[in-house]
Amino acid sequence: MYLLSKFQSFLLKGNERTVLAKKNIIASLGLKCISILISLQVVPLTIGYIDTVKYGIWLTLSSIISWLSFFDLGFAHGFRNRFAEAKAKGDMQTAKEYLSTTYAVLSILFTLIFIGITVANHYIHWSEILIIDRQYNAELHTVFGLLACFFCLNIVGSVFTTMLMADQKPAMASLIQTGGQVLAFITIYVLTKTTAGNLVNLAIAFSGIPCILLFIVSFFIFRTERYKPIAPSFRFIRFSLTKNIIGLGGQFFIIMIAMMFIYQFMNIIISRVKGPEAVTEYNIAYKYFNTLNMFATIILTPFWSAFTDAYTKKDFRWMKQVHRKLERMWLIFILPVSAFMLICSNPIYKWWIGNDVKISLSVSSMVAIYVLAQTLVGVYTTLINGTGKVRIQMLIYLFFSISALPVINYGCEKMGIIGALLFPTVVCLFQVIMGRKQLTKIIMNKDYGIYSK
Repeated sequence: MYLLSKFQSFLLKGNERTVLAKKNIIASLGLKCISILISLQVVPLTIGYIDTVKYGIWLTLSSIISWLSFFDLGFAHGFRNRFAEAKAKGDMQTAKEYLSTTYAVLSILFTLIFIGITVANHYIHWSEILIIDRQYNAELHTVFGLLACFFCLNIVGSVFTTMLMADQKPAMASLIQTGGQVLAFITIYVLTKTTAGNLVNLAIAFSGIPCILLFIVSFFIFRTERYKPIAPSFRFIRFSLTKNIIGLGGQFFIIMIAMMFIYQFMNIIISRVKGPEAVTEYNIAYKYFNTLNMFATIILTPFWSAFTDAYTKKDFRWMKQVHRKLERMWLIFILPVSAFMLICSNPIYKWWIGNDVKISLSVSSMVAIYVLAQTLVGVYTTLINGTGKVRIQMLIYLFFSISALPVINYGCEKMGIIGALLFPTVVCLFQVIMGRKQLTKIIMNKDYGIYSK
């Protein structure tokens, strides 16, 4: 805690914008500690409730469902920047119109997507896709349908948490998300004591409960004095604003689709090449090291909308200070902690999971490098995203996505989990190089040509 306190003091000093970020970081850290503890405890709890094979299947299905988030056409990111810009200018009516329009468009879009998925689900042979026993087919159809339903609802409901982050209140968004995790964990614990292992029950607990909580909380918060003036309303839906959101959001959409090919097919490829047990091995190692990425995200999240505010007001001096401190954060905090986590990984796995799953040191090392690369990319892309200048990011991800699937599949066949992770790690490092160059130009107000788009 002393090290963390010193780190916060080192990172955040200065004006009102910085103080607000500091408050959000401190609050979010406490909530994220709870979230991480729950995410760590839920793994052995879930494996005990079902089994290693079914857990691998569950992880693979969950990752497939997460792809649906890419079909918001970049609306969430585009809305976040446009809403923050309107707030920075004090134009609350425009902010309300952006909020109402985003809710309307995503509701229509994901209703259509859910109908399409429901129809397609009847014709999908999950045993052939995942290369597993046919006995799982009927159960997986039901589970996939439930996951799709709750996920589509959650995408629409998450406009509320995106609005909170755009309003520079990510800690409040974290509180809602953590509350959903806590309720889901309690439900799963009760299920382990009262029912036999069942993927359908797991889907309702993991996806349904947090989704329902999100809608209940958003309903009541929009009735408070602070948010009632901008609460969504049918009268303020302006479909003409869609082009303003999707103009920026469209680039985010392409980025997310490209990233899906680079990062999100990992579980399916590993499952097909090495089996569901290997998916479990990879995900346990990733969950462990990704706790570091979670902490980095807590630090970085407030700066997205803060950078939007600063860039709108041309406060380049503050942007330069934050950029330098975040780079130093990575060097003096994240890098050494990741090395320590790697050294301690085997005894921690044994304490955490027991002897149910074996994870080699080589896999842990590769996952650690991969997560380190992700955290460093986050430093640059989060700040750049706040300015809305994402064209270079988009082109890089688009270029690498073309060859992603065959290269990752080949790497997995030759070197297993380690080979599968090599390609996305290289992509991250390339983004680091270009991201740092672009961010420097933006802060120096010398972002001409492709660097200004």
